[in-house]
Amino acid sequence: MKNVENILLLLALVVTTSVLGISLYFRIKYSLHMMQLEEYKNKNFKNWLKEFGYKIYHKKINMALISIIGMTIVYILMINVTEEVSLWGAFIGIWTILMLNSINFKKEKVKKELVYTPRVKRLFISNVVVNLIELAIIVVCYLTLGKEYVLYYPIVLALTTIVYHQVPYNMLLANKLVEPIEKRVNKYYFDMAYNKVREYKELKIVGITGSYGKTSTKFITTDVLQSSFNVLKTPESYNTPMGISKVINNTLNDKHEVFVVEMGARKIGEIEEVAKLVGPQIGVLTSIGPTHMDTYKTIENIMKTKYELIDELPTEGIAIFNYDNEYVKKLADKTFKEKILYGMDNVNELDIYAIDIEVVEMGSTFTLKDREGNEVRCKTKLLGKHNISNLLAGASVGKALGLKLEEIAKGIEQVEPIPHRLQLINPGTGVIVIDDAFNSNPAGAKAALDVLGEFKEGKKIIITPGMVELGDQEEEANEEFGRNIANICDVAILVGANRTKPIRKGILEAGFNENNLYVVQKLDEATQLLQKIVKSKDVVLFENDLPDTYNE
Repeated sequence: MKNVENILLLLALVVTTSVLGISLYFRIKYSLHMMQLEEYKNKNFKNWLKEFGYKIYHKKINMALISIIGMTIVYILMINVTEEVSLWGAFIGIWTILMLNSINFKKEKVKKELVYTPRVKRLFISNVVVNLIELAIIVVCYLTLGKEYVLYYPIVLALTTIVYHQVPYNMLLANKLVEPIEKRVNKYYFDMAYNKVREYKELKIVGITGSYGKTSTKFITTDVLQSSFNVLKTPESYNTPMGISKVINNTLNDKHEVFVVEMGARKIGEIEEVAKLVGPQIGVLTSIGPTHMDTYKTIENIMKTKYELIDELPTEGIAIFNYDNEYVKKLADKTFKEKILYGMDNVNELDIYAIDIEVVEMGSTFTLKDREGNEVRCKTKLLGKHNISNLLAGASVGKALGLKLEEIAKGIEQVEPIPHRLQLINPGTGVIVIDDAFNSNPAGAKAALDVLGEFKEGKKIIITPGMVELGDQEEEANEEFGRNIANICDVAILVGANRTKPIRKGILEAGFNENNLYVVQKLDEATQLLQKIVKSKDVVLFENDLPDTYNE
């Protein structure tokens, strides 16, 4: 009989260990993906768990835990009555089914896949180690049972299920454990980049920051300059110390004459860190407004953070300000370094400005002027008045580097629409698509609707999940967004029933026809619905596309 028990235990060990390993792998991988999207910050990951924990603690996983705990209680009560092998085997079988059922084997469509960087691999190993230590403690306790180890194996499985269930919180612990290693790795690459960028004495470095518009301004500035200089820019949204260090260490070389660097931040001190790394001689402040309010809390904190770029400029540096922005204007007025003011309002106070602006469906034209009285007519493919502001920022950098207005105008004409930022797409079906899916904010959303309003034919349709990371102002901003939608659009498709409630409220308050208002759960559903209602000459605006962490 003992041999039979040992064989059964061996089979159970093989099956349950395999099932537990598979279950842990998928759960760790998903937690790791969300941690990466939350920038490896425990605070951000905790906030995600608080708001979207139901995505990782879904019904099947919770059902598995509750059922297994219930089964274990029944098993403990029953083993005092009977020691039948069938009871033991039934527990193992049901446990296996519940665990496998809790795994989401189906690969979900995501906007940004998990990237297996060295940091991800280190964090994965750390998480595995944390889980193994917890499992090892359970095993050690189990082995002390001596002769009863076969009988009490189901209790071990119940305890391992709890470990499996709590993988996301083990991820927090694992991330904390590797923090000293990450700091050392980051410092190594930071110092390497710091020293390398200072080897190129003739290199002109342009730092760009702002609450919004900084990525567009980076691309635009590069296009304006590249006909006259060999320009390197930080790619995509690389705007953190480690992202910028990677660009410097892997790409920057002595052939580059200008390095355009986007500088992002979520809290005070982060712009200062990036500015100290690259050492810009020219700093551009594009805008200040309510973004990342969950971390900044106040506009004053945002102003202080963005101004860190100007503080870090050398004495002979040049500060460039969007003088149309009320908060940027306040910072410009207190600056005593050499500065260039750009904008479209109060032109008598500006160094670079645009007049005679004509915004049409397929682009814009305007006259570019400077304080010295020089002027040139410019043409651009970019949509929207706010993009003219971004072009003026690029023109100001060109002026700071000695370009004439005619050279700048030539560069402006060569500027291509930036993907997912008011990008006009004509698929040849008679339907015009405006892709403004990247990281919406109140000013950008308003500007996108203004562009949509320029189109005279067909229905105006918007697809949006609304705006996020606006802190206490988020609900009010989305209600206002809804009212603006009602004034411009004929059809509104909202993505995400819970998050878009304020938009829906604003739309209906403005008297929008409720029959033309749709709410769906996913973007795929929105595009399927769109195909049923869209017709030739209609214009469709995709405004914002939330990251995977915000999917309801």
